[in-house]
This record gives sequence, C-alpha cells and structure tokens, in this order.
Amino acid sequence: MSQVTETTLVGTSALIERLLKGQFICHTTDEDGWRALKNPDTRERVETYLNQINRTIGSAGEGEVFFCGYQQLGDNERKVISSQFKDICNALIPLVEWLVLVQEGSGQDAPLSEGIAVRLTELQTRIEDTPAFREQLAKISHYRLFGSSSSNVDAQIKLVFKRLVELGYLIKPNVEKQIFIATGKLDYLYEVIRFIDETEGLSLEAQAETATQRDLV
Repeated sequence: MSQVTETTLVGTSALIERLLKGQFICHTTDEDGWRALKNPDTRERVETYLNQINRTIGSAGEGEVFFCGYQQLGDNERKVISSQFKDICNALIPLVEWLVLVQEGSGQDAPLSEGIAVRLTELQTRIEDTPAFREQLAKISHYRLFGSSSSNVDAQIKLVFKRLVELGYLIKPNVEKQIFIATGKLDYLYEVIRFIDETEGLSLEAQAETATQRDLV
C-alpha cells in the first residue's frame, strides 16, 4: 500500500465513509469535512483513494458542496445512477412546491439554500393565518414523499420537516428548538432541476425563483 493511500485511510477514513454512503458534505452538515475537501492536498488524497474503487469527488453549489460519484460508467453504474435520478425526479414536484411555500411563507426574496435557517414556529403561524398556504401545505404533505394523512396543520408541517431531515435536505442542530438549517443537498437539487430544465424544458426552477411574484389570494 502506498504512503498516500495509507495517509488517506488513516487521516480521512470517516470522511471517505460518509462520501461512500451518499452523504453531501457542506459547511452546514460537516464543517470539518468540508474544510478538508476545500484543501487541495486533502482533496487530492481522498480523490486518489476513491479512484481506486471507481469513485470520484463531485461538487455542486459552485464548489461548496461535495458528494461521491462514479469515475467511469459501466452497465452497473448506469443502473445505479438511473435509479437515483428516478428517485430524485419522483420527489421533484413535492420538493419544489415545498420550496415555494417556504419562500412565500417566510417572505424571502430568494429560494432556500445551504446555510439558511427556517424557523418552523414562525412559518407555521404564517401558514395557519393564510388559507392559500394551508391548502398548499395540505397538498404537499399528502404527496407520497411525505405521506401525511392528517388534516391538522401542526401535524402536517412537522411530518414534512421531519422527513426532509431524514432525506438530508435539512438539519435540526438543537433538538429543543424548532429551527432547521438547509443543507448543501438543496444546492445539488437546484443543479438537477437546471439540468432537467435544459434538457426537457420543465422550468421547475422558475417556480421557486418567481415564488414571491405570485399573487396568492
């Protein structure tokens, strides 16, 4: 085993393991891992190891989010990527509608992105006070991705946010506070949306970007 490989295994094994598990490494989810991958020397060592098993470091969000991809694509790799892409596409509509709701309900000028906080209690109050928002939340929460069967706003929104934490789009740093932070996986999602926009003309990203311009009654 080469010295580079030995160093990689000893110094960055936990980081490599997270990447191989499909986690997205960003400043919000793993500051130490993110700083390590921003360092050219460490990133090269991780890349050298991953290349030995046909993996490579991918990035999104203008190089601020890191994930693991395949270096070369054979039939098996294409099947895996196809399955992953299908899962993302199946979740796109509920996720985009949720992003629009959060943007509108929070009064933000731009779509939610990595590092931005969402205060659940404040958002819930806005939703409860606005019939159009309540209808949006009910529709979103009943998508298969979230699977709510409740007609109660409190139950609906808490289930949606719980599921988004499980999916890696949000983290909840303090279990005692209803404050959630968006992760870099959302920035990756935007890049998937842009790719679909460019290849299929679905204009999904525009729905989120123009959310605050919509007139909800």
